[in-house]
Amino acid sequence: MTTTRRTILSLAGAAPLALAIGNPAGADPGYAKVPDGLKPGGELDKFVAELAVKDEFSGSLLLTHRGRRVLSRSYGMANKALGIPNGPDTIFALASVTKVLTALSVVQLVERGKLSLGAKLGPLLDGFAPEVGEAVTVHHLLTHTSGLGDFHMVPGFWETARTWSSAQQVMDGITQIIRGMPVTFPAGASHAYSNAGFHLLGAIVAKVSGLSYYDYVRRNVFRPAGMSSSDFYTKPQWLTDPRIAHPYTRPESGKQVDDIDSRYFIGTPAGEAFCTCADLDRFTQALLGGKLIDAPFLQLYASGKVPMPPPPGTPPLPGPPPVTLQCYGPIGTVASGQWTFGHGGGSPGISTNLEIFPDSRWTSVVLGNYDPPAALPIARMARQLITGQS
Repeated sequence: MTTTRRTILSLAGAAPLALAIGNPAGADPGYAKVPDGLKPGGELDKFVAELAVKDEFSGSLLLTHRGRRVLSRSYGMANKALGIPNGPDTIFALASVTKVLTALSVVQLVERGKLSLGAKLGPLLDGFAPEVGEAVTVHHLLTHTSGLGDFHMVPGFWETARTWSSAQQVMDGITQIIRGMPVTFPAGASHAYSNAGFHLLGAIVAKVSGLSYYDYVRRNVFRPAGMSSSDFYTKPQWLTDPRIAHPYTRPESGKQVDDIDSRYFIGTPAGEAFCTCADLDRFTQALLGGKLIDAPFLQLYASGKVPMPPPPGTPPLPGPPPVTLQCYGPIGTVASGQWTFGHGGGSPGISTNLEIFPDSRWTSVVLGNYDPPAALPIARMARQLITGQS
């Protein structure tokens, strides 16, 4: 059947209630508290359908309340060449949402007494200049206050990165590149988003745990959370596994193209784990349920540390502007009296967002395989409806 604007919008209406609701009204006492705008056929559902009609969103959305599915939608194609559509089981590259996994791994090691938040970088990883190794701490790396920037921007990085053919080459190669990067400000003096800092956190996880970074996350995050589809898939796997969505970017020519060929062998602690929407919800439930870290360390992980300005170019929402703070990995927000935390991600052909509402127990997951900011308007509307912003 050909998908038209009318058929897509009908899918956002009353017909698919059995597919979109894990527990129909009456079966779950919490369902009565779900805002109408978040239910199937509601404001958010129709908004996402409209974006899909305009080919502005391709991907999957999952909203859960207290671990129960409220709205699940998928649009667009995971693999256009093979005609594979996106679905609830499609695996997406996360981009920087990966940072919440890396940061959690660090906090786990702190909880287990194997690492200190005040530990200096130099004794953990050798080869750094004194102004970095003797000044930058694990705390600075977790809060983007290290003064280190983005290794992707180092001249020649991409040409070198495409020659790597193993996970160890990726980890060692990037660490060596970061050793030669200058700092843009003294540690702790300011806040600037740092992919370099989060890569180093992954290297620290490996050094302290005795496992590769990738194996540590598999054993200590994915496995105990029940994230059975999640992994750090390699570029060859991305090219051949029909479950994994391809990233479609639109260069200046205006025609969307598959961007896998531009990627390097495997993702890093700063970005490119792969998950389904359901797996990120499982991560949330395991995190809030004490399966990954105990309550005091969850508080440590997800509480604000450094004030942040709103992202440049972000259109304002109605009402008072949200207060945004850097946590230990996640980004925290106070919106309409509710504390939320999570992270967004973006790169060519990838736009993602995870937001957790610990008090009201909502989880919003948007995973897309179009250019940023495709996921952001959906995540922002979900937050607006969850928090009751008018």
